[in-house]
Amino acid sequence: MTSVGTALACIALAASIPPNGSSASSRIAISRALPSMDGAHLRATIVEVTYLPAGKSLPHSHPCPVFSYIFEGAVRMQVKGEDEAIYKAGDSIYEAPNGLHQISENASQTKPPKFLAWYICDHDTPLSVPAPNPSNEGNH
Repeated sequence: MTSVGTALACIALAASIPPNGSSASSRIAISRALPSMDGAHLRATIVEVTYLPAGKSLPHSHPCPVFSYIFEGAVRMQVKGEDEAIYKAGDSIYEAPNGLHQISENASQTKPPKFLAWYICDHDTPLSVPAPNPSNEGNH
């Protein structure tokens, strides 16, 4: 099964509540209301992300809401205006549209984290955009 196929299977499993007497178990990893979106143009994109040991992303934002689930390792993140946090395997994250990721990096110098990010968009846009250069802000 491909990574996307595995992710879709995980979504289906996590979204279902097993009937009484079932030998399966499930838990809701995250549940969050979405911002107002155009339902006729919704598209979900699932991206598998792996940071190298000590790897990180440059400051960036996502134009659409993002749900993430950490499968392995740990990541350190901070969105502007929020506290820095470390998310470990089993943790889920919600990212509101256009939040500026000031920190997005591997929390380990040796072990690569792996997580899935579900982007829910209702318009054509890159999934991730670089942060504006602070020296150019206000000089449009």
